[in-house]
Amino acid sequence: MAITAAQVKELRERTGSGMMECKKALTETDGDIDAAVELMRKQGLAKADKKAGRTAAEGTLVVRQSADGAVLALVEVNCETDFVAKGDDFNAFAGAVADCVLAQDPADLDALLAAPLADGKSVDDVRRELVAKIGENIAVRRFVRFATEGGVLAAYLHGTRIGVLVELNGGDEELARDVAMHIAASRPLCVSPEQVPADVVDKEREIAMAQAVNEGKPADIAAKMVEGRVRKYLNENTLLGQVFVKDPEGKQTVEKLLKSKGASVVGFQRLELGEGIEKKSENFAEEVMAQVRAS
Repeated sequence: MAITAAQVKELRERTGSGMMECKKALTETDGDIDAAVELMRKQGLAKADKKAGRTAAEGTLVVRQSADGAVLALVEVNCETDFVAKGDDFNAFAGAVADCVLAQDPADLDALLAAPLADGKSVDDVRRELVAKIGENIAVRRFVRFATEGGVLAAYLHGTRIGVLVELNGGDEELARDVAMHIAASRPLCVSPEQVPADVVDKEREIAMAQAVNEGKPADIAAKMVEGRVRKYLNENTLLGQVFVKDPEGKQTVEKLLKSKGASVVGFQRLELGEGIEKKSENFAEEVMAQVRAS
């Protein structure tokens, strides 16, 4: 049967796919639009699975907060290119995932991927459909959710690439946001020196001892130097010991700031987009030539 322009237009609106893809699907289903939608979904999900191994290190971080301020969610969703990361479809999906984390409190990433979105489809099904539509691998990588009873929560986003959640005991939202901003800029390992893993401290002590020996210091002086350098490292790399980034004189530590406000840090999480993902180095000229040879 002849496929009309109106049928192609309707299928494009329903699927977001290209004109030729829509016309082909309608031809295969004898003009049945619902059957064409189902066919394109099946074909698209198969394509999406093939793209799952491709590196997705771009994307966005999204924050959501409950109306009463007692719950915060931070989500990282990745794609392959900055171009897609700026697209409306991708950002609508990332926002929907963050809303899901906020409302449903999934136990882990698997639970989040299985959780239903507003249309009843699971997060992973919608993700796969979006992969098929956009043509890039998309991954819901990780999320953080803070809920408090009587504490103070705040979030800070540096663009869409660095996100921080903070919970304070005492203080106010302005202080909590300032602390979150500091964490975004200064990347502390944890709140206090006592929380730094023992293997990290041991490694720093080993490095400091090697430096002291290379400088030819006597054993007793070397020991004091090592402890001093380890203490300096811990102060510079844990939140309470760091100099507060908004202090114009560079003297007030975060610990002193918090004490002056009668507050303490319950915990924090800092996510940076794509951190830890090994990005593949592409040679586009070679890629094009490979495609030409294969055609």
